[in-house]
Amino acid sequence: MSYRIKLDTKSDAPGEAQLLSGMDRFLVMVQEHRAKVLAGLAALLAVVAAIGGAVWYAHRQADEAFELTRQAMQLYIDRPADKPAQADENLKKAIGLYRQAVERHPRAEVTPMALYHLGNALVQANDLAGAIEAYKQYIATSGSNKVLLGLVYQRLGFVHLLNGDRDQAVKAFSAILEVPGSLNKDQAIFELGKLEESQSRPEGALARYQDLTKSYPNSPFANEAAVRIKALEVKKAPDAGVQGSVTLPAPSQAEPAK
Repeated sequence: MSYRIKLDTKSDAPGEAQLLSGMDRFLVMVQEHRAKVLAGLAALLAVVAAIGGAVWYAHRQADEAFELTRQAMQLYIDRPADKPAQADENLKKAIGLYRQAVERHPRAEVTPMALYHLGNALVQANDLAGAIEAYKQYIATSGSNKVLLGLVYQRLGFVHLLNGDRDQAVKAFSAILEVPGSLNKDQAIFELGKLEESQSRPEGALARYQDLTKSYPNSPFANEAAVRIKALEVKKAPDAGVQGSVTLPAPSQAEPAK
């Protein structure tokens, strides 16, 4: 018995989808969903335009803040000593430009430096309240630069002293000791010692000066602190010896005590 192998000579013709390449199929899909594709492209372009606009605007703002600060610094430096009227005018203009930089561009990279110089310029203009406000604004918003933060606290302490507020000056100088990386801690200790002396607290002054000479022996303030230590110790020793052995009479009204 013989077997015949039946060959299927009839095959299905390839469909249209099989004849299309991947790119062709993508184009067909785009044609079928044209509205959605166009909407997606429009949204993408809008996002790109918004990002580009924000970057451009931020760059422009930074440039304007820098230019205002540069002009202010130039006016602040260029104050002729032999022309008081011109010097005062330049100082007023510098203060105005510093204020513009700070108020218009609070987030610009140069703004913290503008705030610091604004405080210094206000001190020169004898606007102590304004200077205190500027320094406090720097402390509240721009304290990442620890070196400059220490200087701001120092300036703030001196302004409080000019304003007659010793307690606030003590707080400002003490704050410097809490700032990591501050480079003026030696001067802060020295100023705290002087404040103790001015308030007739020799023990507190001695403690500050001794801390300074021990912690910062190479500081330019250490030598003066050592001199003050000796003066305080000499002043203290005779008083202790005399008071321990002799009771001094009260000065009479007829002859004032020397």
